[in-house]
Amino acid sequence: MFKKVLIANRGEIAIRIINALKELGIKSVAVYSEADKESLHVQLADEAICIGPPHPLQSYLNLTSILSAAEVSGAEAIHPGYGFLAENPKFAEICEECGIIFIGPKASMMEKLGDKISARKIASQSSVPILQGTLDPISDLKEAIKIAKKIKFPVILKAAAGGGGRGMRIVTSEEDFENVFLSASSEAEKAFGDGRLYLEKYLEEPRHVEIQVLADTHKNIICFPERDCSIQRRHQKLIEESPSPAVSPSLRKKIQDSAEKLIKKSGYIGAGTVEFLLDEEGNFYFMEVNTRIQVEHPVTEVGSSVDLVKAQILIAQGENISYLKKREGCNNHCIEFRINAEDPQKFVPSVGKIELLRFPTGIGVRIDSHIYQGYSIPPFYDSLLAKLIVWGENRKETIKRAKRSLSSFTIEGVKTTIPLYLKILEDEAFLNGAFSTRYLERHTFF
Repeated sequence: MFKKVLIANRGEIAIRIINALKELGIKSVAVYSEADKESLHVQLADEAICIGPPHPLQSYLNLTSILSAAEVSGAEAIHPGYGFLAENPKFAEICEECGIIFIGPKASMMEKLGDKISARKIASQSSVPILQGTLDPISDLKEAIKIAKKIKFPVILKAAAGGGGRGMRIVTSEEDFENVFLSASSEAEKAFGDGRLYLEKYLEEPRHVEIQVLADTHKNIICFPERDCSIQRRHQKLIEESPSPAVSPSLRKKIQDSAEKLIKKSGYIGAGTVEFLLDEEGNFYFMEVNTRIQVEHPVTEVGSSVDLVKAQILIAQGENISYLKKREGCNNHCIEFRINAEDPQKFVPSVGKIELLRFPTGIGVRIDSHIYQGYSIPPFYDSLLAKLIVWGENRKETIKRAKRSLSSFTIEGVKTTIPLYLKILEDEAFLNGAFSTRYLERHTFF
C-alpha cells in the first residue's frame, strides 16, 4: 500500500484524487502554481508544494519541478489526473527511472496506444472494426489521393499524435487534398512536434461512444457500458451520458467485446478508454484509445458504483480487481454536464471572481468542482469550473432531474454554459436521443 501520493494536476480532478486517497488511508501531496495558491485542492491536500509561475510550461508541465516535489515530499507514486502530463510517455519513463510509480500505463504502452496510427494497427490486428483508410503515415500524396478516391470523398485527415481536433481536416475533393494536407500537417507539427497524418473515410453524422476499461496485472479486463459523448463543440465534449440512447444491449456487447480484444492484444494495464464512432446504421468503428482517466469518468462511476480513481491506485499497487467484474451492468441512466466559464453564445472564455455560488442538491445529483464563492478564476488554464452529474431510473427521469438541477445551479460573476444546457434540454432532437457529433453545428440556441 502506498503511504504518500503526489498529484501532478490541479482543479476538480486533483480534489477527486485527494478524496480517493483519503478513503484508502494514503497521504496526498498537492502541487500548485503561483496562480493556484488559493485553489481548493491546495487547501484539502495533506501537503502542498509550489512548483512555479502560472504558465503551465513553468509549473504543471515542468517535469523537473514535479519530480523534485515528489522527492522532497517522499511520495512513492504520482497520479497525473487528465491533461497536462497524463499521456506523456517521457514523464512516465522518468518516473520509472527515478523509482517513482506512475499511476497509469507504462511509457511503452502509452507510446503504442497514444500514437493513433499504431493504435489503429492494433485494432485491425485484433479484428476490431476500423474505418477504411491508411494504416501507415501518409508519405506519398498521389497514393493517398488514390486511396481517397477509392473509398470516396469526403475523407478526413488526422494527426497521428493528435487530440482535441488539432491536425484534423475534412477533405471533400481531390483538388483540395494537397492544400488541406499541408495545412493539417503544419498544425500537427506545431501542436505536437509530429506532423504525421493518416487518412480515414469521413462519417457525416456519427455518434461518439466510448468504453471505459480497467485492466490489472492479473489479466483481469473490465469493460463498462458505453458513454455517449456526441454533444461536443470542435471535438471538445460538453455532455456525456450512459447508456447511449442509440445502443441496444446486443450492440453494447459487441462494442465491449471489441474493446476487450484490443486491450488484451495490446497488453494494456491501468484505466483507459477505447473510443468508437457509430454510424446511422448501427455500425461501429474504432477511433482511438485514451491512456488515462477521462473528464467524464463520473458517468461510469455512477452507473457501476465503481470508484475508478481508487481502482487506478489499486492496479498501480499490483492488486487483483476481479471482484469488480460483477459491476459491469447498467444500474441507472446518467448524464454529465461540463460547466465551463464561457459565454455560451460565443464560447469565449469568461474570467473573473465568483461573486455568488449555489450548487444544486437533492437525490441523484453529484457535483465535482474546485470552485467556491469568492474564488477568482485564473486565465491560464482550461475553463472547466464544475461537472454536474445527474442520474435516475431512466433517461426521462434523468432529464427532468437535470432541468431541476441546472435551474438551481447559480454562478454569478462570470458567464457559464448553464444557459446552453437548459436550452438543449428543451430541444426535441435531444429529448428523442436523435443527435450526432454535429448536433451543435445543426442547432442555433441563441
